[in-house]
Amino acid sequence: QNHNFNVDPASLPADVAVTHVNLNDDTLAGLKHKTDPMFSVQYHPEASPGPHDSHYLFQDFRKMMEEWKK
Repeated sequence: QNHNFNVDPASLPADVAVTHVNLNDDTLAGLKHKTDPMFSVQYHPEASPGPHDSHYLFQDFRKMMEEWKK
């Protein structure tokens, strides 16, 4: 995570929710829009966790894309 740049959670609009916080420095590490199909994480979920630790992110992304196509 680039600690020179981060998002102030207080600056987020009401329709954006914090989903992840870095436990080392309390910086915002993930967010999700409450109504639109978008979310973000500020790390590489495919890189260092175990094979299933971040699988839910990819499942959530796939589900959002399937619902968006309808």
